Amino acid sequence: MLTPPALSLYVHIPWCVQKCPYCDFNSHALKTEIPEEEYISALLEDLDTDIQKYRLNEAPRPLHSIFIGGGTPSLISAEGIERLLKGIEARIPFKPEIEITMEANPGTIEAERFVGYRKAGVTRISIGVQSFEQHKLERLGRIHGQDEAVNAAKLAHQIGLNSFNLDLMHGLPDQSIEQALADLEKAIELAPPHLSWYQLTIEPNTMFYYKPPTLPDDDDLWDIFELGHQKLSAAGYVQYEISGYSKPGYQCQHNLNYWRFGDYLGIGCGSHGKLSFTDGRIIRTTKVKHPRGYLAAYQNMVKPYLHTEHVVADEDRPFEFFMNRFRLMEACPKQDYVDTTGLPLSTIQETIDWALEMGYLSETAPHWQITEKGKLFLNDLLEAFMAEESEE
Repeated sequence: MLTPPALSLYVHIPWCVQKCPYCDFNSHALKTEIPEEEYISALLEDLDTDIQKYRLNEAPRPLHSIFIGGGTPSLISAEGIERLLKGIEARIPFKPEIEITMEANPGTIEAERFVGYRKAGVTRISIGVQSFEQHKLERLGRIHGQDEAVNAAKLAHQIGLNSFNLDLMHGLPDQSIEQALADLEKAIELAPPHLSWYQLTIEPNTMFYYKPPTLPDDDDLWDIFELGHQKLSAAGYVQYEISGYSKPGYQCQHNLNYWRFGDYLGIGCGSHGKLSFTDGRIIRTTKVKHPRGYLAAYQNMVKPYLHTEHVVADEDRPFEFFMNRFRLMEACPKQDYVDTTGLPLSTIQETIDWALEMGYLSETAPHWQITEKGKLFLNDLLEAFMAEESEE
């Protein structure tokens, strides 16, 4: 028997001004004007379809959080975002304290819209700074400069948002330890309530994959992380997940719901969803990936919005649960495993005993806690929870 967890909503806006060479997200460079009105109508119809298909209105759960990601959602007008959020709330009630995050580029045009986004209902903005060094921004294909990034952060402080995040990368092409730490110090000076600080990785099907840049070596990367972590801690930031730092009380509630194996609907091109049901099913979904195909579903229903749907098998649930939970620094309540997977603790006891013996986990009566050693050997720990493939 499953206890359906908190429900969030992810909304994907697939367009960007240009595609960055490191980006493997489902984003598409603009060639014409964004079909804003049509796409928002399609998003709301997509949501209607999910509500009906999964009977979400029969046992309604209010929305815990909304995350509008991309692409570059800040290419959508404030009026468009207001229409979208009002349409969502008319279909699924909001929790009184709902967190509504929207990703934004720090370009001047988008920054001027921040006030409008707040009035539309956005409570939190995530600003894609990536670096404050002009040459590094150019190498990353970013269209903004240092001054625009600084001004966007200052504006976010001024307009009365509940919170905002700066996205910052390290381990950039030809980046020295000193340059990486200078970037981080600049971000800390701007005093965002939340900082996502993560290492650049080269992903398949990106320009950097086909033409790899020279990246810092492993020793430098470790020094950057160690010294940067010290700077963040000294400035009052707490690391609560692998790449997430926040001032106390400003953790991203949407991300926490992901990592705690919560539920989320996904609407928009290529979005992913996870839904739990009291009959024991856990379903994962993906939506049609390309904007052309996605909008075709709205224009003439040639295709549905849904691209794939599968039930998560019992034997796959332990790995999926811990793959998410072990991103967090917090202790994991044992009861959460039972409630969100629908499985008894006995299904993983042998693996837990092994992890305790290896020193990868510690435990108390109600909790498990990943250790420092467990973080270093995280892949080995997670693999231990993977279902063994049956031999044919």
